[in-house]
Amino acid sequence: MSHQIRLPGSLQEQGFGEDVSVETKWTGGIVDRSWFTAPRYERYRRPGNVKVPFWLQPERHYVGPAWYQRVLTIPDAWQGKRIMLRLERCHWETTVWVSGRRVGSCNSLSTPHEYDLTYALVPGAEDRGEHLLTIRVDNRVKIGVGINAHSVSDHTQTNWNGMVGCIELRATDRVWIDDVQAYPDVANKSVQVRVIVGNQTHGGGRGTLAVQADGFNTAHAQRVVQKRVPLQFDGEDRATIELDYPMGEDVQLWDEFNPALYRLTVQLDAGTREMHHADRRTVTFGMRHLTTKGTQFVLGGRPLMLRGTLECCIFPLTGYPATDVESWKRIIRVCQAHGLNHMRFHSHCPPEAALIAADELGFYLQIECAAWANQGSAVGDGEPIDAWLYAEAERILRAYGNHPSFVLMAYGNEPAGGNHRRWLGDFVQHFRNADPRRLYTSAAGWPIIPENQYHSTFEPRIHAWGSGLRSRINARPPETTTDYRQVVGQCDVPIVSHEIGQWCVYPDFDEIPKYAGVLKAKNFEIFRDTLTDNHMGDQSRDFLMASGKLQTLCYKEEIESALRTPGLGGFQLLDLHDFPGQGTALVGVLDPFWDSKPYVSPEQFRRFCNITVPLARLPQRVFVDQEHCTAVVEVTHFGPADLTDAAVTWRLLDTAGQTVATGRWAGQTITTGRLNTIGRLEVPLAAVESPQKLRLVVGIDGTPFENDWDVWVYPETIQAKAPADVHVSAALDPAALGVLKSGGKVLLLPHPKRVTGGVAIGFSSIFWNTAWTGGQAPHTLGILCNPKHPALAAFPTEYHSNWQWWELISRSGAMVLDGMPSELRPIVQPIDTWFSNRRLGLVFEAEVHGGKLLVCSIDLQTNLEDGPVARQLRHSLLDYMASDQFHPEIRVDVAAIDGLVDPPSKLERLGATVSSDSAQADYEAELAADGNPETIWHTVWDPQPGPHPHELVFDLKRAIPVAGLTYLPRQDMANGRIAGYAVYVSGDGARWAEPVAAGRWANDGVMKRIVFDQPVTVRYVKLVALSEVNGEDFASAAEIDIVSP
Repeated sequence: MSHQIRLPGSLQEQGFGEDVSVETKWTGGIVDRSWFTAPRYERYRRPGNVKVPFWLQPERHYVGPAWYQRVLTIPDAWQGKRIMLRLERCHWETTVWVSGRRVGSCNSLSTPHEYDLTYALVPGAEDRGEHLLTIRVDNRVKIGVGINAHSVSDHTQTNWNGMVGCIELRATDRVWIDDVQAYPDVANKSVQVRVIVGNQTHGGGRGTLAVQADGFNTAHAQRVVQKRVPLQFDGEDRATIELDYPMGEDVQLWDEFNPALYRLTVQLDAGTREMHHADRRTVTFGMRHLTTKGTQFVLGGRPLMLRGTLECCIFPLTGYPATDVESWKRIIRVCQAHGLNHMRFHSHCPPEAALIAADELGFYLQIECAAWANQGSAVGDGEPIDAWLYAEAERILRAYGNHPSFVLMAYGNEPAGGNHRRWLGDFVQHFRNADPRRLYTSAAGWPIIPENQYHSTFEPRIHAWGSGLRSRINARPPETTTDYRQVVGQCDVPIVSHEIGQWCVYPDFDEIPKYAGVLKAKNFEIFRDTLTDNHMGDQSRDFLMASGKLQTLCYKEEIESALRTPGLGGFQLLDLHDFPGQGTALVGVLDPFWDSKPYVSPEQFRRFCNITVPLARLPQRVFVDQEHCTAVVEVTHFGPADLTDAAVTWRLLDTAGQTVATGRWAGQTITTGRLNTIGRLEVPLAAVESPQKLRLVVGIDGTPFENDWDVWVYPETIQAKAPADVHVSAALDPAALGVLKSGGKVLLLPHPKRVTGGVAIGFSSIFWNTAWTGGQAPHTLGILCNPKHPALAAFPTEYHSNWQWWELISRSGAMVLDGMPSELRPIVQPIDTWFSNRRLGLVFEAEVHGGKLLVCSIDLQTNLEDGPVARQLRHSLLDYMASDQFHPEIRVDVAAIDGLVDPPSKLERLGATVSSDSAQADYEAELAADGNPETIWHTVWDPQPGPHPHELVFDLKRAIPVAGLTYLPRQDMANGRIAGYAVYVSGDGARWAEPVAAGRWANDGVMKRIVFDQPVTVRYVKLVALSEVNGEDFASAAEIDIVSP
């Protein structure tokens, strides 16, 4: 078919392609494939209403070749000229014909596609000098860059088909300047200029090259003295000329504080026997020398710390990256407004406009060779991707190597392949030798190899893949002392923390109208529908704001942990703005358009992420009134110069903003390029009214640099005994029901482990998103409450999670209230993952049997002597229940209340104990029978896993009839799931006969049930893992129980 299309542009943005359907062949992995089969998505699979939840959705989809044609008329003035076709950004492979004659092909994803049409376009030839130009663009993935690479995948920019940016024909003389590369020599105040002169005359000649540098983008622009050198060339098609060009004593260096640039113009004036040739080429460069000293980057002799974010080619309006400078300047200015100085281009390389913008604004870039060779791809195995990566890196360095903002380079992201370490070592060494203007590492994420000039690794961050509720922010009480000096100390080159953060926020459905271009937020429409279906549509804004406040807390701790690490090279956030793919990863404080979300401003973010940040090392955030609040105050400073004679002031403020205590350290020299220790503060809290939230504020006088931390003080002793008219119970047993039937009051405190629903609640926000991680914990986005509710009158809180909630969340279970009346709203409501949108509760009230019931699934019963926050909440709830304000209005059936809690397992009722042959720390055997499917037993993997078989032995404490066994595999991922198994029984735990059952389980999260041929009466049961689903030497179990006859 023949159509007209506007260029620059893509097929998809102009309505070409096929309708999206269940059969659409997307480019990119889909981890959670429930959309294709699950009943809850059935309405979104219907023709005419197709909506996918795993990324932004185009109206049209097309993968394949497309032919673009245009008739060209070549002017007579171009007679005898060299004619070039330049296509700035193509996706992906182009092949060019002129009037049916093939010219060539190019498959770069990163740089302009250029074709020499000199001998194909002859002025005046054919009919009136007209020629038919045909360009085939093929966006099929022919090279294994990885289906999830952001250079090609539908996760972010889309696998578009077209040509964008500058599309032009150029005419030059037959002797021309083909390339100019500038290699700054800062120490000697000069630049080595390497010029490649092209020659199509097939003959020799001579002439001159004139080199002139002119400064710009600085208050004191410098004009450097011109230098002329003789030029002589033979009949070869290329000649290389190298010269040292002095930049003068007033040369200005480029960095983030003074992004001084130079335009280097090379003028060619040459002659051959036939004719005179002239050409002029101007490139932009900066005088900068980036090196390393130990574990720190050094730029211009000053240590540099990178504060970065990722850019994953997210452009919802067009589906391809911007090619104009102003768009990129806006993005970079937004980053700088949030205190950042760096951007990593994840598995792609941006158009040159991004580098121009970064040059002029003083912003440091890491560029990658458009690959994420994993999930079906690999490097180092001799596949075409290996040679392509070398070629692509060379193209990138030639096209963009002069830009001073281009400071770091990697092959791409997280590689796979049995030979990837050796191959990447050669790759890094090759380009270190070829172009020393920047620093090189193997890849983002891994591997750490000797050739790296810096390492990108995920170790210096709070939460790693698979951490679940064991990550520091979930497993340990809140503090601000942890840093990563131990990780840094193991290396001798800089470390950049890989993809830190990944903390989610609830979707902002007000964004939906902004998607008015190629990509639509139909994933958001699904999430909005399910929220409305579950009777919470009116809470979406509250969910956004409350989860956003928690997300900000998580990012603050994430970033401060990096800043308080001496010698850390930097960090790369994932992400300052949302990542719309991979299941919808709402990890940004900005939306995909780089617009702020309503819960945190750039100014607030910059308090803890900036060139200079005051820091306080607090060993705890929760105190009782007989303790002292202590902190060590530091300042991380990476400004242009030392801060001399600085005064650092601290204030401890109460809830009303009044000063509780203050102090000042005067005459400080805050050295740039390091973490500076200022002093220690200590404040007795006995005189502070409690309970109360306090705020520690630390600032540098006369500067905008100020930071703050919330702490809480609670009374050491408080009345936690229930009033006489309140009955406290762990279950709706006959006594509790009797109280309710008589119109009385019951505080129901079910044990958190008994709470049904399988919701893994954690203090932190969701990591990345539950769809892509396979349901890794936590499943929640913090809590929402009304601080003015009388049940919380004696419990200081905001409407969202803050650090004092850690103690409560860590001893809680989230109740699923979907079966309750739709008008019931919890007093304390965890915010569920948007993929489920369940109505969750930690505290709610109801009328049951005519009585007044308050249910709290936080453990307010045990270890209260060590839980000041739990003590205070219990006191507040009991005060409320004792008051006239306690009048629940929503009626709830007893059956609905009973359904919130699981009965104990048979093993728990027996008091059985469990042992194993192997257990990783924090994954002990008893976790396989603790009634909590979110905790698991796992065999040792560090430092070295042991071989199969692995076993769990259950001591039932007495001989009882056993008819079988149930096995629940771990729910978050496949690692350690048992494949081959055998079950043994014993009367004494020493003598074991032949197995009573054996077989092989499928690799899924479904509960497995074994029934013996006949029941046996035994005391001991042994489950033996013979193999693992992926062939690894691991074994794991979420929950195991026995089956009674």
